[in-house]
Amino acid sequence: MLRFFLIIFILFHNNAFSETIKKTYFGGGCFWCMEEVFDKINGVMNVTSGYSGGTKPNPTYKEVTYGNTGHIEVIEISYDSKKTNFKELLNIFWKNIDPFDAAGQFCDKGYSYKSAVFYMSDNQKKLIEKSIEAIEKDFNNKVVTFVKKFEKFYPAEDYHQNYYQKNFINYLLYKKGCGRESRLENIWQQ
Repeated sequence: MLRFFLIIFILFHNNAFSETIKKTYFGGGCFWCMEEVFDKINGVMNVTSGYSGGTKPNPTYKEVTYGNTGHIEVIEISYDSKKTNFKELLNIFWKNIDPFDAAGQFCDKGYSYKSAVFYMSDNQKKLIEKSIEAIEKDFNNKVVTFVKKFEKFYPAEDYHQNYYQKNFINYLLYKKGCGRESRLENIWQQ
């Protein structure tokens, strides 16, 4: 009998917990840099680098970067909605991209490096649109970040996952050389 109640407790607990776990998807140029940012946010449980927004199933990095897949580099964020929410994550996203760069992000140029925010509900779409209006008003400049309905996410190759942790020195050299931090300071420290 004790075993029965234990199984019921585990099933209930796991189901209740899974209902608070949500996902969201952002494209901010280099997914290594975006992964680092969101890994440090309270309530974020996991960040996975990958591809979304295009038509080719299971694309490779080479196909996304040099081909015509329609995909861009994105991160999938799994988060506990009791500790953070989409609106908070969206605000963090904006502070970590250049929403005015139509050619890509920082030193990474081309379609696959363009910024994008994906929505999964009408409410999320409204929050995105409202935040864009506020940014455009504050900066008197047009936001060129894509707003797309989320359809499918494809994880990137293993060597891209947690790159900033596994290849720390190379990552820091890339990040500094790309001018990401200095450009973000110029935009957001107004």
